[in-house]
Amino acid sequence: MSTASTAQAKPAKSEYEMLRAQQWSLIASLLVAPPDSDALSALAGLTGDDTALGQAYGVLADTAGAADAEDVAREFFELFVGVGRGELLPYASFYLTGFLNERPLADLRRDLAMMGIERVEGRFEPEDHIASIAEVMAGLAAGDFDASVLGCGAAGEAGFFARHLEPWAAQFFDDLAVAPSARFYRSVAEVGRIFTDIETRAFALEAKAHRASGSGVAKS
Repeated sequence: MSTASTAQAKPAKSEYEMLRAQQWSLIASLLVAPPDSDALSALAGLTGDDTALGQAYGVLADTAGAADAEDVAREFFELFVGVGRGELLPYASFYLTGFLNERPLADLRRDLAMMGIERVEGRFEPEDHIASIAEVMAGLAAGDFDASVLGCGAAGEAGFFARHLEPWAAQFFDDLAVAPSARFYRSVAEVGRIFTDIETRAFALEAKAHRASGSGVAKS
């Protein structure tokens, strides 16, 4: 992970939360560096059900099975590094303001500091890189990090997602899907887009239930 927390870890959460953590971790790992041949082989073994997300994982598995690690590494370079810059700038600041290192990064750093999360030594990407934020989401889902200090929603996780990912992640994955150099990463974009949409709707339902509980509406 690109981040390390000095906050006290909580006990592991439910199987559902751990599956969420695994999905955020997978998305983060594919966006922070290209998968090597071993990782592509592991991805090729993924299976999916008939849901939209399951079908997206099936496409990712098929694409990984047919991919060459060196080709994927070149694709990653063209997409995210490039000569001068890549085709995409996967940072919250850029997507929300049109510039790098702007207010969204400062807001994220403030929240990470409140949560006791620090950037690992040797990592130089700004914290608002989408892979780093996905890593934090994985840690929150797994109970490794605690966002309750942020005081927004259940354990603060919903508020963290709403402030730092929801406003721009869907647009990023849409852009990744149609980027000129994207081939393998089109399948990554589809997994990311669908999973982010699921998370958005799940947090909205959670917030609705929270408001209903707070207003005295009986829960089933």
